[in-house]
Amino acid sequence: MTGAPTVVPDPGLADIEARVLDGGRVTRDEIIRLYESDDLFAIGRMANHVRERLNGNRAYYIINRHINPTNVCINRCRFCAFSRSANAPDAYTLSLDEIRQRAEACQGTGVTEIHVVGGLHPDLPFDYYVDLLRTIRAALPEVHIQAFTAVEVAYLSRLAGMPVRDTLRSLREAGLDSLPGGGAEVFAERVRAELCPDKLPGAAWLDVMRTAHELGIRSNATLLYGHIETAAERADHLLALRELQDETGGFLSFIPLAFHAAHTDMPVWAPTSALDDLKALAVGRIALDNFAHIKAFWIMLTPKLAQVALSFGVDDIDGTVVEEKITHAAGADTPQALTRADLEGLIREAGREPVERDTLYNEVRDR
Repeated sequence: MTGAPTVVPDPGLADIEARVLDGGRVTRDEIIRLYESDDLFAIGRMANHVRERLNGNRAYYIINRHINPTNVCINRCRFCAFSRSANAPDAYTLSLDEIRQRAEACQGTGVTEIHVVGGLHPDLPFDYYVDLLRTIRAALPEVHIQAFTAVEVAYLSRLAGMPVRDTLRSLREAGLDSLPGGGAEVFAERVRAELCPDKLPGAAWLDVMRTAHELGIRSNATLLYGHIETAAERADHLLALRELQDETGGFLSFIPLAFHAAHTDMPVWAPTSALDDLKALAVGRIALDNFAHIKAFWIMLTPKLAQVALSFGVDDIDGTVVEEKITHAAGADTPQALTRADLEGLIREAGREPVERDTLYNEVRDR
């Protein structure tokens, strides 16, 4: 669906809104009703209420840098335009020296987070990933390293021949501070069987995150929407995240990710509309009452829609990013980076108070 969204008033949401305004927890059926309703204004009103109850008028951003070490991957998920086989002409793997150069380029720039995500390379040893972390840590001793999705951690545990818990301990000793939220996609077995049959199952993704949280390693969580998933499958995904958060409290933020079809193995697929995107963010904010933060990843949404999302439950528009490869490989035409001034301008124009944060949502004041 493209073009201007059609917003249809839905009096059937009145009971859900009353529950949300009263601080109550929405049920599975109510989450499905929210996804299936086109009353974006009512949904946004509820989400904004929760957002302001938790975060007031603050809107967060971070000065960060992405490093994608390799696009070579043993998994060839149908929705992924980033992964390559090892012999593909555009396959790449960064050397540790190239990793060091990228890290050193961040010195003195105000970067507080390095974000590392890549493919599951069939030939790299576990030591490469340990040395990658050590290389970044040596170049940037004070910077938070958020690296390796739950899918990557499970793969690294197989490479290392160690349980996930011991693998995480080894990575933490080398410099790992937290985990990104990627690889969750949609937990539904039906969806994964069709789109990513070789990928870590949803239950195993949750188990990796549970183990990380038990070790004191925080993480984010995601949902890839806008492909073959149903409203019920989205709702079940949110409920699984909410249940784990009730158990561990280890998730930092929830990040709905809009599917980009270009250059993937998917058939011609209409892009998500503004209504789809704002609804995904708003319903996430309403359903995940135990998550402190909802992030709009401007790389996927465009900066302007991320700005609008600050009135639909979102309190974080991510960061400067620099050299993002995964979404751009799937056809995103957003910039490769934004400046601090860009981010603060977007936030102020939306009537919010910009707050520079670190990965753990501590305010950065020494600027």
